[in-house]
Amino acid sequence: MTPPRLSGLPRADRCLVMGVVNVTPDSFSDGGQWYGTDAAIAHGLELAAQGADIVDVGGESTRPGAQRIDEDEELRRVGPVVTELVRAGLPVSIDTMRARVAEFALDAGAQLVNDVSGGLADPDMPRLVAAAGVSYVVVHWRGHSRDMYSRAVYADVVTEVRDELARRVDAVVAAGVDPGRVVLDPGLGFGKRAEHNWPLLSNLDELSTLAGTRYPVLVGASRKGFLGKLLAASDGTPAPFAERDEATVAVTALAAAAGAWCVRVHQVPANADAVRVAAAWQRAAAPVGL
Repeated sequence: MTPPRLSGLPRADRCLVMGVVNVTPDSFSDGGQWYGTDAAIAHGLELAAQGADIVDVGGESTRPGAQRIDEDEELRRVGPVVTELVRAGLPVSIDTMRARVAEFALDAGAQLVNDVSGGLADPDMPRLVAAAGVSYVVVHWRGHSRDMYSRAVYADVVTEVRDELARRVDAVVAAGVDPGRVVLDPGLGFGKRAEHNWPLLSNLDELSTLAGTRYPVLVGASRKGFLGKLLAASDGTPAPFAERDEATVAVTALAAAAGAWCVRVHQVPANADAVRVAAAWQRAAAPVGL
């Protein structure tokens, strides 16, 4: 399967790797580790040197139960980081639900908006993305982190997530976003309990095709709670975040082999290897002559 091409973003004959830069004191897996302009810039540069194709900069935690920060604080955190990483020549994505934050990042040279709310948190976001002519990650989302698990009720999680994504894509396209620049993200962990994430991962092909149109898919499984639960100790204690990296690599390989456009990860080197293994697997499986 040939990876989709999105204008303005890196191109490769494999699934891309997006490295995470959390400029936050409270993100679920590495909160505080890169909190601070200098530390965050250095980490972004390191991720790129390790093989990240895109660096995703975010200033607001979306961990379960997180409370929102104000817009000015989010801008204070991410503004100088995005500016310096773009200046260094890195392809930068801005991870935000706010149009004003996205606008600053795009003006600084960011090439992708990664909106975990899929345009629901800020109605100005789709119009901004449309005017900027950049690519837009539309994530499946049912509400803010403070109470998202109250909405984690599904009769058929794959069908419901696909249909809700389809409605969001219709809405953002109606607002002017080029459908050729839309990326889908099933929103692993966002308003989903552990058991909901596995069917989504195993049905990426179904999730990527809406009304006969196939969209690129971004998978963000890295270190998430459903992996911690899978790897739990005998007493049920979830595996610590740093002990979920090998499982993340396994998901990366499987998602890439299933046709994911990009994986969003905290640790780059092993995941960069995994997408290359998946690409070799796909090439070997392709019918001769294609």
